[in-house]
Amino acid sequence: MKYFLLILTLAVSMQAVAQQTTGSIVGKLTDKELNDDPLAFANVLIKGTTMGTTSDFDGLYEISSVEPGIYTLTYSYLGYETVEIPNVEVIAGKVTSVNVPMSASSGLALDEVVITTVARKDSQTALLLDQKRAVTVVESIGAQELGDLGISDAKTATTKISGVTESEASGDIFVRGLGDRYLSTTLNGLPIPSDNVDRKNINLGLFPTRVIQNISISKTYSARTSADQASGNIDIASRELAGTSELSIGVSGGLNTSVYQDGVNDNFLVSPNLDDETTFGFYDSNRTLVQQLTEQSWDPATKENPLNYGLNLTFGKKLFDNKLSFILTGSHNESFRHNEGVYQILEYGFVQVGASDYTTYESEITNTGLLDLTYYINDKNKIKSTTTFLNTLKDEVVEFGRNGEAQVSDDTGAFGSFGIPLEFVRDQNTKQTRLLVTQLLGEHKLFENNQLTWAGGYNLLNADEPNRIRNQVFFDAAPETSVALNSQGGFNQRKAAQLIEDIEYNGYINDVINIINEEGEEGESNKKFDAELGVFYRNKERDFSSEFVGVTESNSVDRFSTRTNSLDNLNGILNTQNFANGSLQVVRLSANSNGETKDIYTGEYTSKAAYVNFNVQLNKIGINTGIRFQKDEIFVSYDVGGSGTRIVGDTQQDYSNFYPSLNLKYSINDKHALRFAASRTITLPEFKEIAPFRYVAPSGQEVTGNADNLTASFTNNFDLKWEFFPTNDQLISLAVFYKDITDPINRTTQRGGESIWTYENTGEKAEVYGIELESKINLIKPTYDEVNDVDSGIDLSLVFNTTLMHHEQDLKLVLTEDGASATDFFRFGTNTSTGLQGASDFIVNTNLNLKTAGENPFGASLNANYASDKIFVLGSAEGFNIYDYSYNDNIVENGFVVLNGRLSKDIGKHWQLSLTGQNLLNPEIKRTQGVLDNRNEIRNFSSDINERLGPNAPQRIIRTETVRSYKLGSTVSLGVTYNF
Repeated sequence: MKYFLLILTLAVSMQAVAQQTTGSIVGKLTDKELNDDPLAFANVLIKGTTMGTTSDFDGLYEISSVEPGIYTLTYSYLGYETVEIPNVEVIAGKVTSVNVPMSASSGLALDEVVITTVARKDSQTALLLDQKRAVTVVESIGAQELGDLGISDAKTATTKISGVTESEASGDIFVRGLGDRYLSTTLNGLPIPSDNVDRKNINLGLFPTRVIQNISISKTYSARTSADQASGNIDIASRELAGTSELSIGVSGGLNTSVYQDGVNDNFLVSPNLDDETTFGFYDSNRTLVQQLTEQSWDPATKENPLNYGLNLTFGKKLFDNKLSFILTGSHNESFRHNEGVYQILEYGFVQVGASDYTTYESEITNTGLLDLTYYINDKNKIKSTTTFLNTLKDEVVEFGRNGEAQVSDDTGAFGSFGIPLEFVRDQNTKQTRLLVTQLLGEHKLFENNQLTWAGGYNLLNADEPNRIRNQVFFDAAPETSVALNSQGGFNQRKAAQLIEDIEYNGYINDVINIINEEGEEGESNKKFDAELGVFYRNKERDFSSEFVGVTESNSVDRFSTRTNSLDNLNGILNTQNFANGSLQVVRLSANSNGETKDIYTGEYTSKAAYVNFNVQLNKIGINTGIRFQKDEIFVSYDVGGSGTRIVGDTQQDYSNFYPSLNLKYSINDKHALRFAASRTITLPEFKEIAPFRYVAPSGQEVTGNADNLTASFTNNFDLKWEFFPTNDQLISLAVFYKDITDPINRTTQRGGESIWTYENTGEKAEVYGIELESKINLIKPTYDEVNDVDSGIDLSLVFNTTLMHHEQDLKLVLTEDGASATDFFRFGTNTSTGLQGASDFIVNTNLNLKTAGENPFGASLNANYASDKIFVLGSAEGFNIYDYSYNDNIVENGFVVLNGRLSKDIGKHWQLSLTGQNLLNPEIKRTQGVLDNRNEIRNFSSDINERLGPNAPQRIIRTETVRSYKLGSTVSLGVTYNF
């Protein structure tokens, strides 16, 4: 019955709060006696009614839910002249802004009152104004625009900003061609941890738009922020209460086309963890891995009605004469996805692992909560507390080889009457991510010319894979299938756990002293000089452990003696009876120094910094210049090795440097500006990059850290940009940029006989340069109908941005003294240089947005983005003297187009309906790798590598192999939101 009711709700994705048929009055009160400083705690009243409010710390006020009409507003403050503003019109669905300067000694002329359209922090107009005024290059997208586009999370939102792309294959965000390790991510200006050992930054897909006020990307560096960035900083501003109160509820429901197809919809696989160990997205089991061997199933379960759905609730209010405001929002979402395609691991041109039916069933449950509290102590002091909780459970069942075409291992032992068996692999994994971020922030006006801000944060992250189930078996194609275990190595049948806990404390103190502030005409600052001083501290500790419990046959002579008759009944082998009769035995990892059969590492990262910034405004010239001294200390202690030889040791890296920054802005006039920026930054290695622990993916692909050689890289950054603002809500800009990188870090294939990915300083130098074009243009604007006194028509706008880049790095080759070998080399094939991992030559993002004017507006949006081919993993050679013909080529992620759309309709005062489609084109996502077809011909041509690379060598024939391909399916959803 509950599933029937769930379907009837037609619930779909959460949407932004619907426009209502009432309006709002907002504005800012200033004190004419004190250089137009904000006037806090003044009274604002709609004359003849009981509706009113008081201004806040910044002099801002809002009266919401006002019926359309003409009103008189009354403003009063003890000791000041009471002001009445007549004929203030409130229009349904709009916000009327009334800014009033108040005085204790003189009256007010009505022409001093400014009545305009309000600019909110989450609106496109407000963010464009911030961008226009800022000296640094900052681009933002707000919650209102995200709602219009139907964007559901922060990761997708970043791709709507010029020069930003997402790699679907890795999940990384790339800004100006530089990937995860070159970025930094903050929440309200404070760092937040990664949820994945394979990434520096947190998966922004964990942040739904309901907890976001806006997202900003700073593409140029300022000394106030951490120097551990080269392409920019992504800052998420968490949501806060915009009006005096808010209450809304939404439900959502939809489906993914990849799930609702024959053979999938009625047989959607989930792991036993999700089936019997998970409640409402929270995994909870008290059993050890050894107990799980017999007390939990090895076979997946099936999910009935794998429909996407979501629920959300938001409640906020201002209390105690508007001194305290809070907003509490929470959501629960479930989604399902399926894909099937090709997977191959190539080693020097030969297939190590191959499957044409690599199939994935994904289930994801997300719970989010945000509590924001803001308290105005008085007109000079403000304290804000934000607590964010994110819980994501991602369940994945991966299997391949069911069609009998997989190549997985080199175990060719006799199997039944067929000799060489068919191979099948199934991997079931549940990843539980729980993130708690608690922040306390303060603003204090110590003197008239001194503003102190501070913040402190506590982050607790648990990113666990509590029970990963792995099976690798043999079977034959007889009329009645016979299945036996592949017990080669002892861990092909296993249950494993990987646990990560990060605890972090961070904070800053920032003081701005206004030394000169001389206002010119039209409120513009002709002369301004601010000195900004600050300190920053960050300490992060990680505890990591990995435990394997394997199962193998006890009789090594009579292998495959224990069998079952189906790939879907592995419990027929792996059961209590076979453990009891001695047919199966448990295999553990070797013991570490603590006596535990686990791989472990601990990491500590400490960053201490002090900085000074100077902000200067001289008529049309704005200058932001500063320097930061930052001391970074990284320490990793490890004890890893699995069933083989253990590697025990530690790695320590210390960096103490000055990092300068310069940002210049020249305002040609009110609409045109030129910007220039220069800076130096660092890119630090991550814990997982210098801890030699091997992570094995479901496919068998391994990724390991590099404790011996990896060091930080440094980047010199230069930017030049022209901006044109035709109006406050339109922009056209053109930028060129250049980055010079020393010792670039890349993910590459480890040299040797195994196809393992690792991290290396693959070159001595890399450079990225490019050009960006961005535009936000109004194509059609509504017209005012004087007869009916309403706006009519449509609002049609276009957002278009594109980036064209060139990126290249040398491949290091350090020869020995005799030139017969090399102490360090990364060349492969005929390449002496290559592109940067993750960088695209060409990026395009575009959005077309339509909204009707008047009551019950209708909205429609269509947005698309494309990023050209990018290197997913750098290649490598097998050895020095043979690197020209025995090598792994770059793995390249091919470019594809993503198209999304949304329709919405307001109905009456409280309802909004929406229809959203994502990934509408459903393109094939593909990774390819080049293979040298005439390897033997090149090898036999000469024993001298210089001759093989010379002009007389045979022409090389390169074959392109698909190493990964799949489709994600299109997601369609229908949603409803009710606003009280």
